[in-house]
Amino acid sequence: MRTTTGSARNKSKKRLFKRAKGYRGGRGKLTRTVKETLIRSGVYAFRDRRVRKRDFRKLWITRINAATRQHGLRYSEFMYGLKLANIELDRKSLSQMAIHDEAGFKDVCDKVKESLAAAPTA
Repeated sequence: MRTTTGSARNKSKKRLFKRAKGYRGGRGKLTRTVKETLIRSGVYAFRDRRVRKRDFRKLWITRINAATRQHGLRYSEFMYGLKLANIELDRKSLSQMAIHDEAGFKDVCDKVKESLAAAPTA
């Protein structure tokens, strides 16, 4: 006969309910539903750790694009000019610079414009 009340089972259920703290309704009270919910939440967490990286990159690109357009450049031109000028700043730092250090960003834009003017056109 299968036992339903043992210390190991209680410990296991306690561990599950601890992880499901704050869930509404049966998702926080019923063992089977709690298990299903925890599995699904784990899948979402795994997936969204990767999605967060994509979202931040999109945000940085949008901010850089907005800032470069104020200086008469497009995002793609700006990134190409950075490569020509051998300026190795990542998108995150460029985005922060565009927000908090406008003078520094303007200097970078000026260097990019110089390198684009000096570059041979195809």
